[in-house]
Amino acid sequence: MATRRSALAAAAAGILTAALLSACGGSDAAAAGEQAKELRYQGWVGTVTPAELAESLGYLDDVRLKWIGNTISGPQDIQAATTGDTDFGGAFNGAIVKLKASKAPITAVVSYYGSDKGNYSGFFVLKDSPIKTAKDLIGKKIGVNTLGAHAEAITKTYLTRAGLTPDEIKQVELIVVPPVNTEQSLRAGQIDVAALSGTLRDVAIEHGGIRPLYTDVDLLGDFNGGSYVLRDDFIKKNPDTVRKFTTGVAKAVDWSRAQPPATVQAKFKEIIAKRGRNEDDSQVKFWKSYGVVSPGGRIADTDFSVWIDWLNGTGELKKNDLKPADLYSNEYNGAAS
Repeated sequence: MATRRSALAAAAAGILTAALLSACGGSDAAAAGEQAKELRYQGWVGTVTPAELAESLGYLDDVRLKWIGNTISGPQDIQAATTGDTDFGGAFNGAIVKLKASKAPITAVVSYYGSDKGNYSGFFVLKDSPIKTAKDLIGKKIGVNTLGAHAEAITKTYLTRAGLTPDEIKQVELIVVPPVNTEQSLRAGQIDVAALSGTLRDVAIEHGGIRPLYTDVDLLGDFNGGSYVLRDDFIKKNPDTVRKFTTGVAKAVDWSRAQPPATVQAKFKEIIAKRGRNEDDSQVKFWKSYGVVSPGGRIADTDFSVWIDWLNGTGELKKNDLKPADLYSNEYNGAAS
């Protein structure tokens, strides 16, 4: 853990330097007094993000998205936005807390995913696995998509609530596995527990032979899990663009909640086919919800305070004075006013 924290601190220092060097994001437009009309971003294979849905529905007005590649990690996605490699990124709110605590110049503007009965993160074992309780995880391997994010926070919350000591928790090993390989890694015995979410979770459940050990909804109830962030300098130079983007995403989230799942799934298939990234869209049929619980993806203090308190309790924030209001703004969300 100490090594990982050191690595994160070093990365944060690099992020700050790069962010300052890239403070002219959209520099040509800014220099001319114009606001950026194109936002660079990373996607997810076989997935339609709320931002992509918003663009397809025409909710971004004259703002366009430019896909530069895919990611499998929220922390990496928001780091890319901080360094200026992209213009916005999305991650678990706890990961945003960590990055902001390192003085990264970012602000969260809208919730883009969450957990509810239709979209939750589950931690699955094989049906005949001897693992029944948190204690049984000591010495075992859990496959997660990345460290320092949603899956790690939920797992450590589960272990802590079950009464495991810090030394026992250290013996539960988190292994990074690409999401598309997690189910197979579990079935092949390479890991003991698989963190599965979204359509990949439902595909694995349909295949059978697995059972959930714990889920984030069981532990915390329904909650907003992650937010889109932008650099502060970009927001300052492009407030109208940020407002169009944020409001568009909010409207898309609300649209997805108001439609029958089949309608949303059909739209997703259309978007995936049109963008031509040679993706398998077979998972789309399992989509049920983005999981955002607030109207228009409006962010609340509690979306961040729970993770600030938790990270302070683990010592990762070293009792800093970071407050939820330091992390987000609903100012640009015209759909949530």
